[in-house]
Amino acid sequence: MKFGKRLKKQIQESLPEWRDNYLSYKEMKKLVKLISGSPMFMNGSLEYGKVEAEFVYLLNNEIEKFNGFFMEKEEDFIILHEELQQRIKGVVELWGPNGTQPSKVDYNEEMAKIRRAIVDFHGEMVLLVNYSNINYTGLAKILKKYDKRTGGLLRLPFIQKVLEQPFFTTDLISKLVKECERIIDNVFPVVEEAEQAKEAIIVAEEGIFRNTVSALLTMQEIRKVSSTQSPFSLPPLNFPDSDLIISLQLNAAVPIV
Repeated sequence: MKFGKRLKKQIQESLPEWRDNYLSYKEMKKLVKLISGSPMFMNGSLEYGKVEAEFVYLLNNEIEKFNGFFMEKEEDFIILHEELQQRIKGVVELWGPNGTQPSKVDYNEEMAKIRRAIVDFHGEMVLLVNYSNINYTGLAKILKKYDKRTGGLLRLPFIQKVLEQPFFTTDLISKLVKECERIIDNVFPVVEEAEQAKEAIIVAEEGIFRNTVSALLTMQEIRKVSSTQSPFSLPPLNFPDSDLIISLQLNAAVPIV
């Protein structure tokens, strides 16, 4: 699948409030075609210099858009991560076996809600890493087209700049993803029963689940396009595969007993 179609599909499958924050790939691609197709924009001319400056200005605007969205989400996730940990602690201390007001019914009910919230939180963080990956890939492809069509040399220095941007730095989010997986494994062991698993599949087909699996597949696909490493390659995917995501979702849907 060509990147433009893959990006369009990803945007359509993303959360509604995210859709306006992706790379304006189609518009940037049209601009590259316009620049390269006009005789007055020959490399080295005064007009070419002006047009290239405008092109870089638009690229920088895209980066600012990515950074603003990414950092806002990152901050939200840090706060939510702490809130979820406090919720678990509160439920255990109040309704747990050794709590101040032990209640198996209340404990199970609240922990089930928290488990669902953690898995949704996990899924949304996976979506954010995919957001970073796919926008970076789009920028690299636009710059490659620009250099190829105009004879320019923008790609390498611009990508070096991109690699230092907040939206490309996903280490903290990856750490939070792994922390969510640890909490789910330690606090919510999987219960395997036929009827419960059947119910879980139905629940897992709803909400953020489809978006998360789609994001993982996209991240895997854009890494498979090139079999060789280069200065423009994305780092290896340090995330669970779709089977693990599905197991997390099934775990979230299984009732606590």
